[in-house]
Amino acid sequence: MYWPLGAPRVYAATKAKRERPRKAGIDGVLEATNSENAAPLLGHRVSRSGQMFATITTTTLTIWQTSPVVALASVTRSPQQLRQYGPNVAILLRPDASIAVVQTSLGFLVTYSITIEPRAWVFQQLHEQGNTRRQSIGGRFQFEEERAGFREVNLRFRMVIRVDAGISKALALDVELVVATEKPAAVQCIRWSPDNAGSQTSTELLSRMPWISKKTSVVNMVYDRAMSLTIWITSDGGAYAVQRLSGMSTEPDAPKRLFRGYGFHTPSSEDESATAAAINAKFSLLAVGCSSGEVRVYTAKDYEGSIPLSHKLQPPASLSTTGRITFLSYSPDGYCLFAGYERGWMIWSAYGTPGGNSFTSDRTTSNTNGEGWLTGILDVSWLNGGLELLLLGQNDERIWVLDMARSAVTGCYSAANISRTLLQSSSSLMVYRGYDLPDLTTITADSSLWHHVQIPAAYLMNQRPIRSAVISPDGRYVAVAGRRGLAHYSVNSGRWKTFDDSNAEDAFAVRGGMCWYQHILIAAVETGEHHELRLYSRERGLSDMSLVHVERLVSPIVLISPTGEDSLLVYTYENILYHYVITATAEAVTLVQVGQIALHGIVRAPLRVRAVSWVLPDHQLYDGDPSQDVKHASVIFLVDAKLVMLQPSTSEDGGLKYDMRIIANCVEYYALMRDQTPLIRSARSPIAASQPHESPVDDLRYGQPLKDSLWFFDGYRMQCWTDIQEVVRSAATGPGRELPPLVPVGIDFYPTSILLSKGIVLGVESELAQRRDAHFAFFRFATRTQLFLPPILGHHLSQFDSSAALRLSHLYQQLSYFPHALEILLHSVLDEEVDKDPQPEQALLPSVLSFLSSFPEYLDILVQCTRKTEVRSWRTLFTHLPPPQELFEESLQKGRLKTAGGYLLVLHTFEELDTSSEQAVRLLRKAKEAQDWELCKELARFLMALDQSGDTLREALEKMEVSSPRQTLQNLDVTANGAQSQGSNGSRSPRSLGASGEGGDYFSQRTHL
Repeated sequence: MYWPLGAPRVYAATKAKRERPRKAGIDGVLEATNSENAAPLLGHRVSRSGQMFATITTTTLTIWQTSPVVALASVTRSPQQLRQYGPNVAILLRPDASIAVVQTSLGFLVTYSITIEPRAWVFQQLHEQGNTRRQSIGGRFQFEEERAGFREVNLRFRMVIRVDAGISKALALDVELVVATEKPAAVQCIRWSPDNAGSQTSTELLSRMPWISKKTSVVNMVYDRAMSLTIWITSDGGAYAVQRLSGMSTEPDAPKRLFRGYGFHTPSSEDESATAAAINAKFSLLAVGCSSGEVRVYTAKDYEGSIPLSHKLQPPASLSTTGRITFLSYSPDGYCLFAGYERGWMIWSAYGTPGGNSFTSDRTTSNTNGEGWLTGILDVSWLNGGLELLLLGQNDERIWVLDMARSAVTGCYSAANISRTLLQSSSSLMVYRGYDLPDLTTITADSSLWHHVQIPAAYLMNQRPIRSAVISPDGRYVAVAGRRGLAHYSVNSGRWKTFDDSNAEDAFAVRGGMCWYQHILIAAVETGEHHELRLYSRERGLSDMSLVHVERLVSPIVLISPTGEDSLLVYTYENILYHYVITATAEAVTLVQVGQIALHGIVRAPLRVRAVSWVLPDHQLYDGDPSQDVKHASVIFLVDAKLVMLQPSTSEDGGLKYDMRIIANCVEYYALMRDQTPLIRSARSPIAASQPHESPVDDLRYGQPLKDSLWFFDGYRMQCWTDIQEVVRSAATGPGRELPPLVPVGIDFYPTSILLSKGIVLGVESELAQRRDAHFAFFRFATRTQLFLPPILGHHLSQFDSSAALRLSHLYQQLSYFPHALEILLHSVLDEEVDKDPQPEQALLPSVLSFLSSFPEYLDILVQCTRKTEVRSWRTLFTHLPPPQELFEESLQKGRLKTAGGYLLVLHTFEELDTSSEQAVRLLRKAKEAQDWELCKELARFLMALDQSGDTLREALEKMEVSSPRQTLQNLDVTANGAQSQGSNGSRSPRSLGASGEGGDYFSQRTHL
């Protein structure tokens, strides 16, 4: 997932200065800085490499470099050409950035060739001779600084193409221009250069396409190269998935077809009409923006028209607030969807978790400060590998570049990246360090729990964008990899290690991911000739001579995945899963292959595999021979968004075969706690930087029921199987048997890791901040946490497995917020049964109350729950409880005076309180003996609220042989105010009795960064 970060950088797209409002003069009229207004931008396009983009105004075409953002060339059309061909309305850019095409209002396409001069440089730094500071800078960085600069770009007029039928939309592809015309409604393909037959154009009328609605025209087109698919949006609001046909027709006399398509979005009303579209090749999703502001996301299962609806994304506000959707765009890795609206923008995760948006801003303030990136979006692109957003505002001449932070899981799917939150931005890393701290410190709203790391400038300058980052299981080390080479960092020492030899760094690229084994970095790399697994030691420098071990493979590596304590799974393009054992001795660390699995015919597209794990039976895991693991392992693949399990069995000829079953869909990521269990234990090994906080729940290797749990996030909630072995057994019996029930954990933020030892899910959300003392808005992200114990305990109880619930509770009972978790469990079950009123044999509340009675905080939990629920829920609750009078007596007997005060309120509500208030008198006497003056004051106010005349209070004080009520109240006020207050609000309402500050919501705090 992605989160906006900070304030955007702003770049001027034209030489003319924009009109800026100044302070009002004497006559109250706002003055302008100049009389010439800057022309607003109409659009932009980015090259496939991401190194260059083009923008246009009505008269000017400008070519930019993306990193850093610099204008390299510009051409302004003459007045005569503007009259002849019309002003600019849209820009197209050939993917290799060799040709720019300007669409004009009169139906012309003006083309320009873009050439890069190999020996001419612009914006090159010049230094005087004899600069002592420059002479002191060593070798490599001096050379890099001297060669810094940007190659000169030349724009030359190429030709003008006239389209008589009128242009409604055009696309620039690798070999041709695709132009949708208006009259007649057709699609033309114009090749950049003639084919072998000398032909350069071909046309197909929409009326001759049997799969498209009649009497419509194409108004928008979006193309994705990875899927070789185009989405057409027609004038009637429909959306079609279209493929380009290149072969000849099978029937000689049949007309030649250029396109084949299938309609997948047919509007039933005007609000459902499509206005924008985007394609997600990573997850095989097609997103369509509707006139109502809603986004409908479809799953492309095949190229034969099977494109069902997956989910819907609702706008954050009404249509009058957001305006219509103007643009949709997925991030390059597919994990984030950006939706631009006429009055703002919004982002979601791949399957629907809301991210940052601009609609929380004050529109008046944004307009006053001239922040066009908040008030409406015309066009957007992802730069720097998805770590930056290029935004164009409505009627704005400026370019806004907004930094994005993303989870490291998106670039490097590793168990360590899931168990420890690591965020990556365009130039830095953010490491969450609250895992090994005490419970309340982990969930506290303290920004110091985040460790910010700046990536070395020299490595960024040569190898950006940073494509992947990985953290070690114990959180001590971080490694990053850009276009070429890699670098690693020690969190404790704060030191980076990079290659001293630039040639050695440029000689390889990380392809297939990275992971850490203690202080050893394992990287899957590609060189010019080989595919290798390289092992680097953090204790050595980075060079070819310092390699610990090199393992060569015959095919490219798709991904690597550590599993268990010393195993490594390597999945390759040849559809083979290799099993290596990491062998560490005092002299060396090596990889030893002990097995492999050929998955030919099982996994059809190796490149679509995002992650791999396996589950071994306990007897094989603890006592078996590692070379036999492949015969017993159930393999879990994450293919696109499907979680697939492969289970071994013996074929008729005695060979090994695998049965496949899809166990979950719409999976953004998953976490197998069996893989993370040794990771958490490694933090307590002698090589760890510091000993974590000791707690009984830290023992995740033995006796922990959740050590075999499997978690995944589906875009709306975390889902959990508490025992993966049950899933394995269910899947082994065949596709007809249902899988064990999932435990849903509801959350309202994007989760980044599961803290198994803390009982919480950790996540991040974005917030937009606007301050009166700053003339700009900025984004910050907040740390969020959510308890997962209540739903899991409720699941065990609903399955009539109270022993499992008690075992789980025993391991988490030492947590400071464990009573709060039990309170949430009771509260959620009570609310559900009050609304549904289930049959007695189906009611869960009696089981929950029986379970809670096993804990010493039982009486307090009941009172806290009544304090936070409506009175109508009390009857349902106390139907399954002893009479409140008995609970009051029990609390009084155990010395829980504040709890007893809470039951007084229940007795009063149920009209079971004696008129003489004998219970209140007894409690008041006990509070006086305990010198709990705050409770005494609350009890006195409670009695006054019962009887405004004061007779009841006077009678109670007389029984206690205390002075007059007036004097007593004054004394109690003075005494209580002199002591430490526990949260009394001074209310005279009986509802305030027993409402102490205990049992507060630990999880309502946020960490702002």
